[in-house]
Amino acid sequence: MAAPLARLKLLLALLIFFLSIFISNSQQLHYSEVSALRRIAKAIGKTNWDFNVDPCTGGSWTVPDPVKGPGSAVVCDCSFANGSECHIISLSIKGENLSGVLPWQFIRLKHLQQLDLSRNVINGTVPSEWSNLTLIGLHLMGNRLSGPFPEALTSITTLKNLSIEGNRFSGPIPAGIGKLVNLEALSLSANEFSGKLPSALSKLTNLIDLRISSNNFSGKIPDFVMSLNQLKKLHIQGSSMEGPIPSAISQLANLTDLRISDLRGKGSVMSDLSGMKSLRTMMLRNCSIHGNIPSYIGNMKTLKYLDLSFNNLTGEIPSTFSNLGKADFIYLTGNMLTGTIPNWILKRNKNVDISYNNFEMDNSSPTECLQGSVNMAESYSPAVDISTVPSCLKRTFPCNDHKQYRYSLHINCGGKSTVVNGTRYEQDTEERGASMLFLGSGWGFSSTGNFMDNDIDSDNYIASNASISMPNSQLYKNARLSAISLTYYGLCMLNGNYTVKLHFAEIIFTDDNTFSSLGQRLFNVYIQVINL
Repeated sequence: MAAPLARLKLLLALLIFFLSIFISNSQQLHYSEVSALRRIAKAIGKTNWDFNVDPCTGGSWTVPDPVKGPGSAVVCDCSFANGSECHIISLSIKGENLSGVLPWQFIRLKHLQQLDLSRNVINGTVPSEWSNLTLIGLHLMGNRLSGPFPEALTSITTLKNLSIEGNRFSGPIPAGIGKLVNLEALSLSANEFSGKLPSALSKLTNLIDLRISSNNFSGKIPDFVMSLNQLKKLHIQGSSMEGPIPSAISQLANLTDLRISDLRGKGSVMSDLSGMKSLRTMMLRNCSIHGNIPSYIGNMKTLKYLDLSFNNLTGEIPSTFSNLGKADFIYLTGNMLTGTIPNWILKRNKNVDISYNNFEMDNSSPTECLQGSVNMAESYSPAVDISTVPSCLKRTFPCNDHKQYRYSLHINCGGKSTVVNGTRYEQDTEERGASMLFLGSGWGFSSTGNFMDNDIDSDNYIASNASISMPNSQLYKNARLSAISLTYYGLCMLNGNYTVKLHFAEIIFTDDNTFSSLGQRLFNVYIQVINL
């Protein structure tokens, strides 16, 4: 009895084994898509796919993405043909420094819904054949793609998420973009697009997220933006557009994130934004806004970030601003605000920057230069010339002690103290910078701004690159970073003629053919000489 039972168990085990092999072998990626992947890999230089392993089984086909590092993934749907056939529905190849051009063979992946090729160095443009894709999400952020807005994209009407941010596309946005009526997120930032925004954008009424920053658009922010009433995020930073901000923007009641900056043209008073009850981020920086700050902003208790810097705002800081307890960052820098500095600011342990304004003195005014989360550099009116007021609060930062006069100043910005050719450069290693006034020995700096959307809990305001090997490399291995504004002060300098040398080296963007080389650094340097 035992022998037949043993043979039966062996037979069942073999049956299960062969059945599992049959099921495993029957659920494979369709051969036509394997062939397409081979051509795609060749076109973009993807060399680590193992075609001896079925792409739907993992292995080299799926690499983790540790906090936006290199990563790739193939996701398959194996429910076709009664579970015997697999097709790719999602393909991601991110941050692998792949070059070449976008291959047309992606259209051979008939069931592809999501395609992410972000953070590579792919050049050329989008193939016209891509108009046959039925994608839901397409992410081409951070490559070297160029040419006009790809017309092929306007035919992928299934798209809900389109990001071509951080490329070199140029020219006008075509009216055909209005065909993408299913779009919920559209990011065109950091390109070279120009011309006026087409009215066809008003047809994208399902948009929740619209980002068009860092372009060369012309004309004003159009009133048709009011038709995009589902918007939660609207970013128009540094896009060369003209003010004023249209009053129609106040109808976007669902906004949680509003960022507009660097508008050209005539100024205006602030639009009525009191209906935006859900705002967490309000940036209206350098928009030529004049007049008083509306008191209702202080009642926006959901605000986490407020930036009204570098406008022409006047009057006092509204008393309602003391209600902004949840705001981690408040920037009122570079305006013409008057009145006295509110006491709640002096007691605040979160970042507030009120530097470069015209505040007045009273008995409750600060008597020392705070060096922490509150920046008040040059925050007092030029008319305030009282000896008891700390020099850091006065306009032009005058020297308080004539015995401290000096005729030279050398700072190793962001680095430790070092000696080069017999000259000692003072260290500059203060780690804070969001709203920071730092005072050293005979010098100081004022830093404004935090880095947004970098997925880092704590900002780093000093960049380092230990691999620098140029002469006097100790001056270049570190550099101070600033998100909005950075001013260095040479204090108590004797009157006379000076030779000013500024040492610059690029230590973040690389000089190679990788994703890290894609950035462009543009900045203005002003040297102000004041005779005292």
